[in-house]
Amino acid sequence: MRGEELTEYIGVVLDQGKGYVSWPLVPLYPTLKSFVELLFDAPQFFVMFWNSCKQVLPAVLGQFFVAVPAAWSFARYRFPCKNILFYIYIVLMILPFQVTIVSSYLVLNKLHVLDTHLAIILPAIFSTFPVFIMTKFFKGIPEEMLEAARLDGAGEGYIFFHIGIPLGNAGIISALILSFIELWNCIEQPLTFLRDKSYWPLSLYLPQISADNLGVSFIASLIMMLPAVLIFLKGQEYLEQGIVASGIKQ
Repeated sequence: MRGEELTEYIGVVLDQGKGYVSWPLVPLYPTLKSFVELLFDAPQFFVMFWNSCKQVLPAVLGQFFVAVPAAWSFARYRFPCKNILFYIYIVLMILPFQVTIVSSYLVLNKLHVLDTHLAIILPAIFSTFPVFIMTKFFKGIPEEMLEAARLDGAGEGYIFFHIGIPLGNAGIISALILSFIELWNCIEQPLTFLRDKSYWPLSLYLPQISADNLGVSFIASLIMMLPAVLIFLKGQEYLEQGIVASGIKQ
C-alpha cells in the first residue's frame, strides 16, 4: 500500500467512524496486488528464499549426523573428562552470538569460506544445542534394555542404530525442529559472515522493504513464516512424545 493510498484509506476510515480511528478486520478494498508484486515483480525474493533452503537444510542434516552420535556418547559411555567436556558444551550453548563472533569470523576466514553458504552451514552443523537436547532423551532409555540386547549378542553399533535412534527419535526430531526454526529466522550470522548480498537468506529480505510497501511486507512475512509453522505443526506429535519420553525412569 503506497503512502497516498494509506492516507486515503485512513481518511475513509475516519469518515466512517465519525471522527474516531478504527481498523476493520477485513480491508475495505481487498486486492491481490501485493501478491503479484512480490511473487512476479521481485526476483530477489526467490533468490533469498532458495538461499535460505541451501543454508538451512544442509545445516539441519549435518546436525543429525554430528549431534546424534555425540549425544549418544555423552549419554551411554564413560570416557576421560566426559563431564568437563559436557560442561564446555553447556557453556558454549548459553554464550550469545556476540561473544563468539570474533573467533567464529577468524576460523571461517582461515577456512576461506566467508561469503559462501558454508559460512552459515558449518557453524550450525557443530552447534551444541542439539547435542544437549538429545543427550537428555538418550539418558532416558533404560539401561536394562541395553544390557538385555548385549546379552543377546547385539554389538554397540546395532544397539545405537536399532535401539538408541528409534527410542530417541522424539528427542532427535524435537531438537532438529527447533534448530530449523532458529536457522530459518537467523539474522546476525548472515549479516556478519555474508558481505555478498547474493548469498543473503530470506530473513534479511524483510528489513529491506520500505515502509511504503506495507502490503508487500505483510505477504513476505506470511510466506517466510509458513515453512516454520508447517514444520512445527507436523512435528508437534514428536514434541509431545519427547516431553513424555523425558519422564522415563530406569
